[in-house]
Amino acid sequence: MPSVIIKKVAHLTFDMQIGGAEQVILNLVAHSDSSKFDVSILCLEREIGPFGKHLIDRGFSVISFGRKPGLDFQLIRKIRQYVIRERIDVIHCHQYTPYIYGLFASLGTSLKIIFTEHGRFFPDKRKPKRVWVNPILSLLTQHVTAISVATGKALAEFENFPPQKIKVIYNGIDDGMFLLTPSQAVKATWGIPSDAFVLGTVARLDRIKNQELMLKALGRVLPICPDCYLLVIGDGPERERLESLGAELHIDSHLIFTGFRQDTHHFYKIMDVFLLTSFSEGTAMTLLEAMASSVPCIVTEVGGNPEIIKENETGCIIPDNDEDALVRAILKLYEDRGLLRQMGQNGRMRFEKHFTVDKMIKSYEELYVQ
Repeated sequence: MPSVIIKKVAHLTFDMQIGGAEQVILNLVAHSDSSKFDVSILCLEREIGPFGKHLIDRGFSVISFGRKPGLDFQLIRKIRQYVIRERIDVIHCHQYTPYIYGLFASLGTSLKIIFTEHGRFFPDKRKPKRVWVNPILSLLTQHVTAISVATGKALAEFENFPPQKIKVIYNGIDDGMFLLTPSQAVKATWGIPSDAFVLGTVARLDRIKNQELMLKALGRVLPICPDCYLLVIGDGPERERLESLGAELHIDSHLIFTGFRQDTHHFYKIMDVFLLTSFSEGTAMTLLEAMASSVPCIVTEVGGNPEIIKENETGCIIPDNDEDALVRAILKLYEDRGLLRQMGQNGRMRFEKHFTVDKMIKSYEELYVQ
């Protein structure tokens, strides 16, 4: 029987701080088939981050370079030396800047380059230099992937990558933690009544996530649904302003800010509805986590959200920044608990079909060996 040839894959990224793209890389590395792939991570920045340290503890190689401002030619040389010395077969570049460094470092070698776009800035716009150079760079790139159809379209429209070159691979997560039995102790810990109707969100508190819309909707819902609570999990620059807004709207007794939590899987289990009201999204990992936890979702019609959530099947899709629509969607699910349960079950089934970590990894590993 012929021996299996192990491919050496290096993931090139900014760092391994806590974030959506970094979680994808974490899953790709942690769940890779070690009998077929030898994986490592290269970070442009000096700080490795918590996800990187976690992988180091598990025995994976994570290297940080400490990028200098501007185009760091010395960094290109260091990456090139590493991939040649370690006989890397594939550089999987996550986001555009790491892609540029990985591509330049690979010139004149037999390295396979894969570029994955994990999301877009809001508002999106064309950059003349990229529009000119990207069609040329794509000729030197074996595969370009995007985490949603919307992200792929943006790559073509704003970045001028050839549409036929772009393949969509949806994010996937390991659902083990999200299958746990719900614990009422979590509600008690945060002062939420056991019979409360809990709206929840998990996200960085940032303007692009538009948590303000949730607070305003809660203020209008509470007179009709006095047992409704909003659980906001996460931290960020908007926290102080959002807390002040909660006081202004007189909803602070039904509004709970937990700050950043690593045990978010426990919180999904006490949510009746998950809210994601962002101005822009790729494929939100928290949305997949909610679906894995059988929680119906209300999302804005932006980015990859409408590709993940099916209207009236796994949740509700509302227009961007539409307070009236959000209030209507919340009341609809509050008043129809049968629909609420069915949407949660449907979401779990849709997750199992499309968004598992195994499905994501299989799709990328097929690219590594092509």
